[in-house]
Amino acid sequence: MDAAAPYLTDRAGPAAAGQVLGPVTGLVDAADRLYGHWYLLAAAIAVCWGGGELVVRRLAAKASAQRMALELVSTRHFDPSLEEIFRRGVQLARASTAMPWWAPRRSKAVQIRLRADGSTPLRYRIEGPSGGERLLSITPFGPDVTVERARPILDKPRDHVVRAEFLLRGKPTAPLREVPLTPDPLQPLVDAVADLRAELGDLAEIRLDIQRAPKWALRARRLQLMGAARRAERREAQRSARWLRQDAGGIEDSWGWQLQQLLSDQPSPGSGRRLVMPPVPRRVEPAEALGKLAEDDHLVRVQLLVMCASNTAGRAQARLAQLQAAFDVFGGRSRWAMRGVRLGPWQIGADHWPTRRGFERRWNLGHCRPPRPNWVRLEELTGLLKPPTTHCRLPVLASDLPTFSLGEPELLLQGIYRSPDGRQRLVATYAEETLFEVGVGKAGGGKTERALAQAIGWAHAGGGLVFVDPHRDSWPRALPFLAHETLMPRIALIDLGGLGPHPQVSSWNPLGMHHGQAAHEVVEAIADAYASALAWDDATAPRALTILTAALTVLIAINEAACQAGRPQDQATLFHIRALLTDAAFRTAALTAVADRLDEETRAWWQMVFPTLPHDAFAVVLNPITRLAANPLTRAFLGQPAGVYNIRAAMDSRMVVWVCPGGNGPTDRLLTALLARDLLRAARSRRDTPQEKRVPFRPYFDELITLTGAAPETIAAMFEDLRKYKCHIHGMTQLLSRLPTPVRLSLLQNASTLATTAGSKSAIAPIAAEWGDDPSPDRIATMERFEHYISLNVHGRRIGPIQLRGPHLDDVFATLARPQQAGALHRAALANAQALPLRSCCLSGRDRRVSAGRG
Repeated sequence: MDAAAPYLTDRAGPAAAGQVLGPVTGLVDAADRLYGHWYLLAAAIAVCWGGGELVVRRLAAKASAQRMALELVSTRHFDPSLEEIFRRGVQLARASTAMPWWAPRRSKAVQIRLRADGSTPLRYRIEGPSGGERLLSITPFGPDVTVERARPILDKPRDHVVRAEFLLRGKPTAPLREVPLTPDPLQPLVDAVADLRAELGDLAEIRLDIQRAPKWALRARRLQLMGAARRAERREAQRSARWLRQDAGGIEDSWGWQLQQLLSDQPSPGSGRRLVMPPVPRRVEPAEALGKLAEDDHLVRVQLLVMCASNTAGRAQARLAQLQAAFDVFGGRSRWAMRGVRLGPWQIGADHWPTRRGFERRWNLGHCRPPRPNWVRLEELTGLLKPPTTHCRLPVLASDLPTFSLGEPELLLQGIYRSPDGRQRLVATYAEETLFEVGVGKAGGGKTERALAQAIGWAHAGGGLVFVDPHRDSWPRALPFLAHETLMPRIALIDLGGLGPHPQVSSWNPLGMHHGQAAHEVVEAIADAYASALAWDDATAPRALTILTAALTVLIAINEAACQAGRPQDQATLFHIRALLTDAAFRTAALTAVADRLDEETRAWWQMVFPTLPHDAFAVVLNPITRLAANPLTRAFLGQPAGVYNIRAAMDSRMVVWVCPGGNGPTDRLLTALLARDLLRAARSRRDTPQEKRVPFRPYFDELITLTGAAPETIAAMFEDLRKYKCHIHGMTQLLSRLPTPVRLSLLQNASTLATTAGSKSAIAPIAAEWGDDPSPDRIATMERFEHYISLNVHGRRIGPIQLRGPHLDDVFATLARPQQAGALHRAALANAQALPLRSCCLSGRDRRVSAGRG
């Protein structure tokens, strides 16, 4: 047995070696065959990769088809905090994973779309997985941001399109620049697209895709960064040691060192060169080496794509350059840089092969697959995670404020807007939304000129208006621009200034019943006008109000009888109040003539109460009438029985009426109060007309301080009530503080347009306060002449305050000027008002005809 052992061992050795070497030989042979046929291996790998990529693309496209879109609209008071914006970023990162389990990573992203096409300053949309809609719909921004489900955007093809992809360049671990919230970080982007022109097909869109950073890629990147940091530290230590040895050797070889050794009593210990200890490499701190990549929390991967288009050559390229400059604001040690290579004047990037096809696929499907790991923390994206805030200056586009076009009845001229690119255009509001308007500013600042331009444009568009100007300066200013044959039949002038050697005056009988007024409404209007102008009320002048109301009731009953009898020329006027109260014969005849028209209470008052009144009780009623009669102009205007002036007819027939009361004294204030109250009565009388058939009418009140001094409650009631009757008031004043409190409160409460020119800070402060002191009174006070700050209502949304230049008639309506026809228009306006020479207006013998009138 012992002799046979070596034999068995020798026989088993080659077999065992063969068993070990057989697989190795097979592997070597297989490797040799693969090396000889490498193309087969490459083809197999390509087929597998292509098949896998095709499957992944199909799954990603299927997942992208389930995406939804939300549009966020912020108010002008939107002012979020950093914490609110950060929470929104956390929501976006969380929503990016709300996809089916089979969805590829490239489709697991949330996209922020910033889009401008000339219709809106900057649309802010969020697109993401449909499973994250509930999470994205509830924002931490509160009621200042409205979230709505957005419809798909269908773009028409443009002739010129440029594309760009922005990558993070610089130190990969360094953050982007921390941009403050004031001013808005979006301001550079808004400024870059502020001069977009929709009519030229301009379009600019920015898409920022956000997805959670993959863990395995982060770990690999951290290992790479830590290894690079350690190698850099070792190289630095070696470099320091080398320089240290060189410095030490240089010192020992120097003449000074050798001389010191010769002169020294004691030789230096040791011989040869001194021993130099090399520096030890410094320990690499992960937080320092990894920077923003040190922690996984709130770290995301982003993809930034930009596309600009236009139908005009060169505008898309210029827009892209503006956006590129805007992104430079976010740059620090890390920055956004455009992907591509520049070769002289040519830029090879996302618009060229081979990257264009992948760009378009990611653009169309919303896939996030950047060529570089653009890792950022949510804090770096603060400026892009929210819509524009209150600190962002948004441009005013044609979709916000329409462009004025002469002859358009839907538009009302407001001023001249200068866009950021220097272009100027006439802007307007929609007439149906411009209910009440207030213009404030110092004398000569342009508020009346702006109101005149608006009124002239409204008149040329076929609209009706009444322009009440106590100073009459507006009439000669507007005359050349209204002197058109088509307008002359619609314009009437009520001029009580008495200018010229032979003044002409129209007529108005406030008591007249020949226009079909309701008797009780006329009595109420005149009595209220008296009370307003003379500061009467039931506490201070109850007897005067009673006497006046009773006298008006009798005279209006006489007028009703005369009109029914076909004798409107026998009607009573305001001046017959004196005869009714002081002339017994006239009073007896008048009461007898209308006894059957008076109610029992009124007849009893005249029979029982009136005889007991002392004569001095009538003075307070008769004194204002005496002052009116003492002025030949007002006596002629109010003393005609069948007056021509009928503001209700002017409303319904789209007349353009210019009323110049003539002054602001006590007598003029009473006349103004009568006119204002009659306007309020006439507008309210439109109750008899269906709302859809009421013709819009615009009263313009210049010098509200003068007008409201006569009728404060009446003017306040106009700003409160007349909207229902399509009667829209425009008022101009120098000082809001000079207006009566009811008028001022009604103005500010109901004004759909609020404008101010430059002035003193104390005068401007109330208007600036309505705008939240933005702009400040200091800024408004230093504006140039004819400049206005104005807030407007368009499509139910407030625009502004924005700065406009007031339209100057000689510039804006230069083509309308017909100075050679101004005289003809003046004569036509007096003829339409049936104005007569002052001398021909005679009142003698009229009391007898009035008292003889029978029903």
